[in-house]
Amino acid sequence: MCLGIPGRVLSVTEGDLPMAKVAFGGIVKEVCVAYVPDPCVGEYVIVPVGFAISRLDEAEAERVFSYLSQIEALTDLEKKP
Repeated sequence: MCLGIPGRVLSVTEGDLPMAKVAFGGIVKEVCVAYVPDPCVGEYVIVPVGFAISRLDEAEAERVFSYLSQIEALTDLEKKP
């Protein structure tokens, strides 16, 4: 099983294999966007293992970020004695 994380497209480079710089909460990675036709700067994409596989709107991305924050908060609670 693979977990896809939403990221915001910062720039796109066309070529034999289209690539994009995508931001994930302050971390920027270079990902392949061959499976997402015509990606645009500012859009959100789902990225598991270095390949963007689909788009999602900003509201859905924010919902996922909220869930991830809740998981992090629960993990922090488990660490406290």
